[in-house]
Amino acid sequence: MIPVRRVVLSLIVLVGPAMAQGKNTPPPQEEIAPPVATVPYDDKLARLAEVLGSVHYLRTLCKAPGGDEWREGMKQLLDSETGSEPQRKERLTAAFNRGYRAFASVYTDCTPAAIVAEERYRNEGATLATEITSRFGN
Repeated sequence: MIPVRRVVLSLIVLVGPAMAQGKNTPPPQEEIAPPVATVPYDDKLARLAEVLGSVHYLRTLCKAPGGDEWREGMKQLLDSETGSEPQRKERLTAAFNRGYRAFASVYTDCTPAAIVAEERYRNEGATLATEITSRFGN
């Protein structure tokens, strides 16, 4: 007999009785995950979180005053936007970390290019915040 057939037959012999016993038991209940809440501005919010992570890294790298403000801003954003929605909180936290790591992999010293990048990202963050609040704010 071909070795593969032996393996298959031995598996059938071993699994067969277990399968026969399992027919009378109900299938295990699958945990139903709560639906993932999404809001129309989640993409922009994720981008804002990424920008906050980038600016936080660059301002800390360049020892700019108020470097921790950006991490605190992200914490406030998470608290206000994702109260009881762990999936959204994870997504936004991942976006913040992605932005932080993107610049950590490029800049190890505060250079003129890092300062320019920080300014551009701050401007993009301000634009995103304005767009989100003007379109979706109360």
